[in-house]
Amino acid sequence: MLFFISIPLFAQEQTKDSLVPKTLQEVIVIGNKAQLYQKQSKSLATIDDYLQKSGKVEMIKRGGYAWEPIINSMATERTLITIDGMRVFGACTDKMDPITSYVEVSNLSEATVTSGQQGGCHGATIGGSIDLKRNRSGFLNSGWDTSINSGFETNSNQKIIGTALNYAESSFYVDTDLMFRDADNYTAGNNQEVLFSQFKKFNVSGTSGFSFDKNKLVEASVIFDKATNVGYPALPMDVSLAEALITSLKFEFVPKAEKITSELTLTNWETKIYYNTVTHRMDDTKRPFVPIHMDMPGWSDTYGYYSKIKGVFKNHHFLADLNSFYNRSVAEMTMFPSDPNESLMFMFTWPDVRTLYNALFLEDNIVLNCHSSLKFSTSIAHHFNKVSSQLGLESLQIFYPNMKGTKSSILKSITANYSYDLNGFQYGLGLGYGERAPSVSEGFGFYLFNSFDRYDYIGNPELKNEKSVEGNAFLGYKNKKMSTKISSSYFHISDYIVGKPDATLIPMTIGASGIKIYTALDYATIFNTDLNVDYQLNTEIKWSGQLVYSYGKDHENKNLPFISPLRYSSSFIFKRNKFSYEIAVHGNATQTQYSPFYGEDRTPDYAILNFASSYSFRWDKSKWNVGAGVENILDTYYSTFSDWNNIPRKGRNFFLNVSFGF
Repeated sequence: MLFFISIPLFAQEQTKDSLVPKTLQEVIVIGNKAQLYQKQSKSLATIDDYLQKSGKVEMIKRGGYAWEPIINSMATERTLITIDGMRVFGACTDKMDPITSYVEVSNLSEATVTSGQQGGCHGATIGGSIDLKRNRSGFLNSGWDTSINSGFETNSNQKIIGTALNYAESSFYVDTDLMFRDADNYTAGNNQEVLFSQFKKFNVSGTSGFSFDKNKLVEASVIFDKATNVGYPALPMDVSLAEALITSLKFEFVPKAEKITSELTLTNWETKIYYNTVTHRMDDTKRPFVPIHMDMPGWSDTYGYYSKIKGVFKNHHFLADLNSFYNRSVAEMTMFPSDPNESLMFMFTWPDVRTLYNALFLEDNIVLNCHSSLKFSTSIAHHFNKVSSQLGLESLQIFYPNMKGTKSSILKSITANYSYDLNGFQYGLGLGYGERAPSVSEGFGFYLFNSFDRYDYIGNPELKNEKSVEGNAFLGYKNKKMSTKISSSYFHISDYIVGKPDATLIPMTIGASGIKIYTALDYATIFNTDLNVDYQLNTEIKWSGQLVYSYGKDHENKNLPFISPLRYSSSFIFKRNKFSYEIAVHGNATQTQYSPFYGEDRTPDYAILNFASSYSFRWDKSKWNVGAGVENILDTYYSTFSDWNNIPRKGRNFFLNVSFGF
């Protein structure tokens, strides 16, 4: 039998003001206070499928597994992804291991998507942030809880197995969760097999909390994730191992409206220390016709902490967050020539770069009246890099003779946002400024091959920090039957970091078009807008629709890469008694603003039709749910703007999920 768990989460109660101000963020509920099948028509979809339902998130796909999230049309260098506020860094120079690949839907309650500088609580960002929040039973005194699930998908023959065991009482809880996925190559439309798209993944998660007082708790958590035999059809190499260990220890103090002074109240104080380590090994041994075999392992270790305090002073809801992390990133490449008499070639592609980051983040959410609020936030951070490998430093000094082994910078951000809510009518306006330091690859990468534009990339330690000025706005209306919201954001990013060809240098990779050096454009501009509508036609039928449009240009009016064409989705959900059905269509218009200069070509329009159904029932003391459906009903062959090297997406796929809990 196949197993899976979806567990409820009830947060510890906290004292709240009746006029708590609203924030400009989007919460994608995954398993919070409900079983997964109650939140998603396909309950065992990956976290990638959940995230791309957001109007602010798209996914760059390089295979059937581990897609890279982009927020507001910006990739991971310009965004921030955390797990319960913890910084985690991938160990792959080719971004084969985004942070989202190390979690599972079964151990997450929600994903909080925050746009622009409002996502800067746990680090510097330009485009925004995603915080993946774990499931917690809390102190419910509910005893034992077990949920079991099985899943199968015909396209790729994916088998999904999971289980969990949870226990909660008034002063103690423990949540354990296990998930296993095993998939073969998938097929695109018209039954075309996509070679090297298989993967195997195992994830185990545990969280335990103990309350040694009515308002004080200690919580320990761990995630162990291991993926093997992962194919990447859009890349020249696969992955033999991607492994992560993510641990944390948290102390939380939740006073019961305890006043420090007559007007100052402390509502929450949370401190967490954490450690995580990631190992990643690229492998080309299963690929045919490899001119030179290469081993490309990478490692990333991160130590960090944050301590944040929340309180209320008169009509001010404030937050102060002191956070820090220390990261070590190392990546190597060893080339094995076909002639055994020739010597091996070794180099550091990430030359043992150490990063120390310390920041203070302050936020003041001012309740102006019962309808409106004004939020200010600011942060200041010290960002320090050190190249610890002497060999790696000397290699970069070939291109930068005056390069030093260390570099430090001060990063600043500030935002102001106004929101108004009256009788279902909502609107908001915001302005922000933020900075970010170059990533490890941008600053210190050494001969990093990009298969998208077929250039080797070399980092530039002399790069300036990127600087972004942004504006955002939203307008919405909600009543008993309808909910609609349109939101927009505009970014003007100075010293925009990209790679530029250098014809004087010779590439390292066989077949590469040349070498690009990371440099900074004068500026780039990015605009995003999304419209979301929900309408309850009657007690049984609900319609949902979404439109997303993006626009991006550099200072020479060239299109930026990975900017989505018009994206749309529409779905009807029917619920009656124990049955539910959903029929949905989603697609893109033809890509008109693509970027040949950055390696893109035009992708045509497409539309995909999906159907899902489920039936819930009780048997004895257990709760059951059976879900089934078909994706891409018409077996359309298609590729999107964010599919690396035009890799096609899945064709027709039947799925079956069976879950029960007791």
